[in-house]
Amino acid sequence: MRVEDVTLPEPDADDQWCELLIHTATPEIGKQWTDTGEIHEQRDLKGRAEGETRTVPGHPALTRILRQHIADEQLQPGDLLFQGEFGGILVGSVIRRAWRSARKAVLPPHVFESPTGRRVYDNRNTRLTKWLNDGIPPAQVAEWAGNSVAVLLATYARCIDGQLPDLKRRLEAAGDLPEAEVPGAG
Repeated sequence: MRVEDVTLPEPDADDQWCELLIHTATPEIGKQWTDTGEIHEQRDLKGRAEGETRTVPGHPALTRILRQHIADEQLQPGDLLFQGEFGGILVGSVIRRAWRSARKAVLPPHVFESPTGRRVYDNRNTRLTKWLNDGIPPAQVAEWAGNSVAVLLATYARCIDGQLPDLKRRLEAAGDLPEAEVPGAG
């Protein structure tokens, strides 16, 4: 992702949500498996037409982090947002080491040792589950995730938890059947 793919609101704007424009996927698959001999392979987004993009919202906390990072690193619009040692794509081992260190710094030992969030990719699962649990419509979550609603619900429907009390209140607020008159009552 390049700096120009991040839309940051003005620092004094009321709405501090940023937007991330996703163009391609660049998975690390190994030199022996690419046609170019590179570690990464650039691909179009899964399930989308060639050249198609998708936009994902970025929480205001992410906006603050990205704004500071871009300023600290003096990044220009065409620069990679997070760069490797020589300005190229970050190597997966660097990302994994940073992720492990971050987990160790903030998680209690029993959670750190558990499979919870062990892989960087687990953040995606956690975010999608949280959005669904927060009541974001599945169609919107699927759009942000780059999935179909069917795939999203087949994967995450059993993860939705804690919404029953709110759903009951919403159904009650929508109205009830009228009270039936009792024959012979006063």
